[in-house]
Amino acid sequence: MESIWSKTCEIPERLPLDGDIEAEAVVIGGGMAGILTAYQLECAGVRTVVLEAGRIGGGQTGNTTAKITCQHGIFCHDFIDKKGRDAAEQYVRANQAAVEEYKRIIQKEGIDCDLEEKDSYVYSQDEKKLKDEAEAAAGLGVKASFEPRIEIPVSCAGAVKFARQAQFHPLKFIRSLSEKLTIYENSPVRGAEEHIVKTVCGSVKAEKVIFATHFPFVDFPGMFFTRMHQERSYVLALEGAGVISGMYIGDGKDTLSFRQFGRYLLFGGEGHRTGEKKDGGKYEGGSYKMLRTAARELYPQSREAACWSAQDCITADKVPFIGRYASDRPDWFVATGFQKWGMTASMVSAMIIRDLICGFENPWAEVFSPSRFSAEEIPQIMKDSGKAVKGLTKRFFHIPDETSARLEPGHGAVVETETGKAGVYKTEDQKVYKVDIVCPHLGCELTWNPDEKTWDCPCHGSRFDYKGNLIEGPAQEGIHYE
Repeated sequence: MESIWSKTCEIPERLPLDGDIEAEAVVIGGGMAGILTAYQLECAGVRTVVLEAGRIGGGQTGNTTAKITCQHGIFCHDFIDKKGRDAAEQYVRANQAAVEEYKRIIQKEGIDCDLEEKDSYVYSQDEKKLKDEAEAAAGLGVKASFEPRIEIPVSCAGAVKFARQAQFHPLKFIRSLSEKLTIYENSPVRGAEEHIVKTVCGSVKAEKVIFATHFPFVDFPGMFFTRMHQERSYVLALEGAGVISGMYIGDGKDTLSFRQFGRYLLFGGEGHRTGEKKDGGKYEGGSYKMLRTAARELYPQSREAACWSAQDCITADKVPFIGRYASDRPDWFVATGFQKWGMTASMVSAMIIRDLICGFENPWAEVFSPSRFSAEEIPQIMKDSGKAVKGLTKRFFHIPDETSARLEPGHGAVVETETGKAGVYKTEDQKVYKVDIVCPHLGCELTWNPDEKTWDCPCHGSRFDYKGNLIEGPAQEGIHYE
């Protein structure tokens, strides 16, 4: 499963780190947030290196729908109610500034990345909710309006429009911007101690350490694993589905997203919490099956050109964690919890972290501070903690129904073996792959994801392929069966 971005852009490979080096700042993670942070620091005169475990842009950046927008669902009205107008203004202005900063960098650097200025829309069945949102957004300085009619074939009462947002090709952007940076690929970080970051092939000594790894892999301090969970979503690139002029996402459960890329319509949805099965939707089956069924219903003449999925970190209060890692690590910085809005959040992160490191005042930093806490977070934190406890206890009390012999070809399951439980996947030609079913992060029992043939952690979202290789963290190692 390869995204339309990786199908249409190849990025030259960089060498891995070889030995021990020094820099003023080191960024861990070569996705959009890491590359932008390194770029902003270099522009500010801070000598920075980037360490990437695999290939730059090879994680969530390569799987995004690449909408650059400050419209993050229907959020302005609720944000004002829950956090107050000042915090809402900080959040909106930060993301508006991110949209404009992308445009500025692309023009300044002459980057050819299919940038297009587009209006962004959130549609809903609730007209009052839409009108309240449009009024709230306009009051925060957004060019927002209620639109009773939209161009996509969904049933709704209209949409909230944010004017002059943008979309682009994320890998073309990263390919160009990364040419100006010092980057070491295939250099997975295995630990960080104060000012030393250790990889499998050397170390970097730096005054400032930035964690831009999607989900922070250092649990203490910070304890971000207790304050976030991860969710997956799915995308199809459709040919022959016509052309739309805006970017669209629905409000509520089981809604769909739409945006154009050349001749392709990017059609997304059917999300669920990582490690849990999608259920309760309009269609039956796995997430890809449900999305394809919806595509056939809405665009019967279309053809699927690509399919892929993405993973998002969700904070308890739906605001990213951007800033200092923890009070007792003043020279560590973190960017995580981007929800489903990684493009703008990546740029906000880069600007805030640059300002914190360089000693500049940033007008938006407070609302994103990782040290914040409010009572509204408690219910979601309790819910996430319950999921983690369930995943941990399942390891000890879950008795599998399957055995390897009974497992059908093309399927995976937790099975009982002579030496205990294991995860088994049987290929169509009867080849069996066995893995350890315990997540190496904090010990939760993994679940089988039939859509992508992966083992996923329902506690904190680590994922592994059917051979046991690590796909994404916070785990830092695979689950190969001993």
